[in-house]
Amino acid sequence: MPEAPTDEPETGAPVVGRATVGAAVWPPADLVTAAVDALRNPGLVVIAGAPGTGRTTVLKRLGETFRGAVFTGGALAMLRGVPALPLSRAVRVRLPSHEAPLLAEAVRSRVRHGLLLLDDLQWADPLTMAALPAIAEHCRIAVTLRTPHRLPGDAEQALRRAAAASGAWLNTPAMPADAAAALVRQIAPSASATVVADLVRRAGGVPLAVTALAKHVAQGGTPRDTGDGLDKGLAYTVAGALADLTRPARTAMAALGLLGRPVSASVLGEGLAELTSTGLVDIDDGIAAPVSPYTAEVAAGLLDPAERAALHRRLATLVPPREAARHLAAAGAGAEAYQVAVRAAAAAESSGDRAELLLLACDLPGVTAEPQVRIAAARAALAAGRPGSCLRVVDPATTDPVAAVLRGEALLQQGAAADAAAAVAAVPDDAPADVLGGRDRIRLLSMLTTDPGGAVARAEELLKVHGDAPAHPGLRAAIAAVRAGTRQPGWEYGLASAASAAGQAGDALAARWSAWLLVETLTADARLAEAAQAATAAAAACAGDLAYSWQTRFIAAQLWCDALRGEEIDEVVRRAGDLTDRTLPAVARGYAVAAASLAEADGGLLAPARARLEALPNRPATTGPVLDWVAREAAWLDGQPDQATTPATDPAPPLVDGLRRITARWAAYDAGVTGDGPHPGDATLPPVVATLEAWKSPDRFAEAAAAWRDLARREEVRCLLARGLLEEDAEQAVPPLLEAERLAEEAGLVVLLGRARRALRRHSIRRDTRGRRAGDDLTDRERDVLRLVANGEPTRRIAGQLGISRETVETHIRSGMRKLGARTRTEAAALAIEELG
Repeated sequence: MPEAPTDEPETGAPVVGRATVGAAVWPPADLVTAAVDALRNPGLVVIAGAPGTGRTTVLKRLGETFRGAVFTGGALAMLRGVPALPLSRAVRVRLPSHEAPLLAEAVRSRVRHGLLLLDDLQWADPLTMAALPAIAEHCRIAVTLRTPHRLPGDAEQALRRAAAASGAWLNTPAMPADAAAALVRQIAPSASATVVADLVRRAGGVPLAVTALAKHVAQGGTPRDTGDGLDKGLAYTVAGALADLTRPARTAMAALGLLGRPVSASVLGEGLAELTSTGLVDIDDGIAAPVSPYTAEVAAGLLDPAERAALHRRLATLVPPREAARHLAAAGAGAEAYQVAVRAAAAAESSGDRAELLLLACDLPGVTAEPQVRIAAARAALAAGRPGSCLRVVDPATTDPVAAVLRGEALLQQGAAADAAAAVAAVPDDAPADVLGGRDRIRLLSMLTTDPGGAVARAEELLKVHGDAPAHPGLRAAIAAVRAGTRQPGWEYGLASAASAAGQAGDALAARWSAWLLVETLTADARLAEAAQAATAAAAACAGDLAYSWQTRFIAAQLWCDALRGEEIDEVVRRAGDLTDRTLPAVARGYAVAAASLAEADGGLLAPARARLEALPNRPATTGPVLDWVAREAAWLDGQPDQATTPATDPAPPLVDGLRRITARWAAYDAGVTGDGPHPGDATLPPVVATLEAWKSPDRFAEAAAAWRDLARREEVRCLLARGLLEEDAEQAVPPLLEAERLAEEAGLVVLLGRARRALRRHSIRRDTRGRRAGDDLTDRERDVLRLVANGEPTRRIAGQLGISRETVETHIRSGMRKLGARTRTEAAALAIEELG
């Protein structure tokens, strides 16, 4: 009796190319099982699928599971005209090459009860195709067939009839998103969740594309990169498959690549049916989308310049005006693109769309934008939070008062107050009222940065000229900013009402700027919960108007407040880390990096936190002091107090200035420097003053901790820790240390938690804790996971490094916690340090 393939489960993880897909099963077990079942008797199994979907891997798995002789061959693209080549390569002898019956008998006599495997049948010669059905009557055959292909229709039908008679026709499905994500994490373990999601979406379930793009990311690229940075082999494989499509199908696929999004099926024309039949495109409710966006990009890249321009022109007639303008620009029709963009901008419902279209109109090569279009583009760019784009479209030598005010506003938004004042110096006093209001706003805010007292006096003068509530929304916001800067009573209401009035007047820039100043000022005064709430509301409003730059600013500021407060630091690390993987304005990037780094450092991920800070070379003036303090704090937490004691020279907001002084005091204590350390000096925030004063009188740390209680959990913990460390009497030291331990554990402040426990051990504290369960030793895998937990690695990175899923990591952590007698993951990390040495 011949030996059939076995469907017994194999040990070890399945392989896709050279990469193991962790705990995910790929190729799908049901696909391999179906092929094995179909090959229990002579017959033909066809494994069909798009390029890169793992057909060859399925064929290899069948060969590995077969208990008998295996004959492996296949067709070659360069030798597709050589008769019987795929079969000759399999049986390794010269075969008859004139008649199909003689060829079939020659192969049957050699294969007999073995298994014949033929790869890449799409390149097979007609004689091989004619002989296969006859061979399948007596032998087991498995072949792969790439779709699309150029086999004659009757040849494919003959294969289908043979497979239906005795065998199976199996299509390789797309790689599931979870399996693709697991593969990406193994190849590029440092990739963030956002990068993984973007990569998986672009690859579209094609294992070869997932592997190639993940390797590119692991080497420092991004999921959206194109061109020379990507694997040439992948592009060649895809291009070869696309070449076998008919011209209408290739054009439809290229159209999807140029569009970069799903589109109505009617747009793609007659080639769509072929794309769906070959599995390259899916249709859902009349919307066509490429299974793999990368494949569509390759199709677009295969167009020559003339074809590309013609297709862009064709698409411009089928898509909304906002997209049509870009297609016309890509086609080289600058004049038409200009007109379409200007008209579309006039009808745009969001400031983000309006800015994109007007800036496109101003940047078209060979087209001179009208002055009024440049003014409108500059204004829209400011409203969308893009001052750099505003400066690009406004002539630096302009004499137009309106353009000069817009230029001054852009410079002001970039933090160049002196340059902003110079830009509006020539605006005359007889300019229109709205221009005068903008000029006076810029002058007032520029003065606020250099002479706050003079700015207060100037604000009062302007109120006499423009009225107690100036009609110009920007000037009203500037006067509110002066009152906020000098902390005049009711400044919060002034900024909030200025933002509301500007919004009602349709001045998006003044509204967002006022809201941003409110968030920054509340944060500077340590009113972090209020600042986070205001930032969240403002971000939601900006999202509705597609003002991405402003939206990301507010999101980053909210995350910074949450990091300072010690609220859900795991969530802060995740969201801030994902945010930093995107294109951001400098201010938003600064706050996002600060938030992620502080949360990582507090959670014990000291090396990643410091690496993230070092990777940000250019620090904007607004966030420079923030990033400077986080760098000092991370160094202190990392046991390098000498790097936290260097004097700071740049001015900082009250809260950050106070935190720098507190960190310097801790660093001096750890370095063994005697004396009272930094004094409150001109510090104004009560919690900061109370903390610095407590270092001179440790019994006042309880008062300082209470001052931080509803503001910043981490600073409350540090005050309690200092009280316990500086007190020699155990009865006085232990209670604050126990409270510090409790709060640090609740908030996930791993480093401070470890320090509190070390301080408690000095006093030989014996507490009622759950002990380790007898007889429950940690497994090797649990030790591996807990060792990484102890190193501060998050679940995502542990999964990537060990090649397992996140769920499996969490299972091992819970099991380790149970065996170690730990109540939380944080406690398990601390116990793991002792357990693992």
